[in-house]
Amino acid sequence: MATTDVVVTGLGATTPLGGDVASTWEAMLAGRSGVGPLTQEWAAQLPVRIAAQLTVDPSEKIDRVKLRRLDRSEAIALIAAHEAWADAGLADSGLDTERLAVSVGTGIGGAQTLLAQDDILEASGPRRVSPHTVPMLMPNGPAAWVGLELGAKAGVHSVASACATGAEAISLGLDIIRSGRADVVVAGGTEAVVHQLPIAGFASMRAMSTRNDEPEKASRPWDKGRDGFVLGEGAGVVVLERADHAAARGARIYARLAGAGITSDGYDIVQPHPEGLGATRAIAKALADAGIAKSDVTHVNAHATSTPVGDMAEIASLRAAVGDHPVLTSTKSMTGHLLGAAGAVESIATILAVRDGVIPPTINLDDPEEGLLDVAAHKSRQHDIPAALNNSFGFGGHNVALVFTRV
Repeated sequence: MATTDVVVTGLGATTPLGGDVASTWEAMLAGRSGVGPLTQEWAAQLPVRIAAQLTVDPSEKIDRVKLRRLDRSEAIALIAAHEAWADAGLADSGLDTERLAVSVGTGIGGAQTLLAQDDILEASGPRRVSPHTVPMLMPNGPAAWVGLELGAKAGVHSVASACATGAEAISLGLDIIRSGRADVVVAGGTEAVVHQLPIAGFASMRAMSTRNDEPEKASRPWDKGRDGFVLGEGAGVVVLERADHAAARGARIYARLAGAGITSDGYDIVQPHPEGLGATRAIAKALADAGIAKSDVTHVNAHATSTPVGDMAEIASLRAAVGDHPVLTSTKSMTGHLLGAAGAVESIATILAVRDGVIPPTINLDDPEEGLLDVAAHKSRQHDIPAALNNSFGFGGHNVALVFTRV
């Protein structure tokens, strides 16, 4: 068990439920869906014509001239990071930026820029391609922009581990502070690939829901009628801080990031291990790292994407690693699957659940699978939460589990 306590002092997000943390959390607790029809002309030909798109467009928060230099994934990472930075009270704190690091990842990165600029290249030739193309499409772009705007000098890191990215980026932030390299780490994930090519690719894998006529009911984790995930876009960022550093400046503390566990399946490029063995080991490592008992974990924000195989494999891993007692939720039932941002936005939901003692609901759970653990279905539930677990798993066999505790 590590001796350095790490706490969360700032939160920021922009999601399909709201343009900031407060509106996102309010919508989650109310059980609102952020999934709707794709009205873009290019969507008409697709087998999947639904997605969870941002409620607030980046152009409402970032100047249009500046926005032209940013991929959408970079823009929303900046929006979330600035909210978290302000929320932590660090804007005018005099923080030594040589003790400030950034860990912001993305699963896919600047795909919209790559595809748009390729269209320009094919139609108009190389001279019309934007000089900002490479900084806009490179996967470290979101982290780099956040680091530049905050002046971070202790390192800027960009994790890419598919749908486990946001959680792994937060785990890296924990490691950075524990190692003594920084006092503060701005950590999280971002993704913005609601575009015909990624949707077509996922659809060809039969990984996505085709419930086009009922968008709000399409994301239904653990329900017998589930037929795949719903693609979403968004960004989530947390400010992690060494506990004594936060106390010295009188910072408000949301929760403690008590531990993390990371494993890999060594099994398949897209399918999870059917018995969830890698996930089980990740959860066990996170609990050991946090130095807490299984009984302390009373809530789990599950990865549960609404896929036929993955949802129940996670249940098997939870039963093996934690037991039958925690109350579960899958906020993906409302946000859709935010890919590289999922673990970060779901960490924020987990942190607020710990702080407020309330579990947001899993909507659309009308016909639960047999053998399911207790789920806060349909309505949010008041619950005592001394410690909570957030799971994130990604293509490639990535498994990340984070433990947040009350302070």
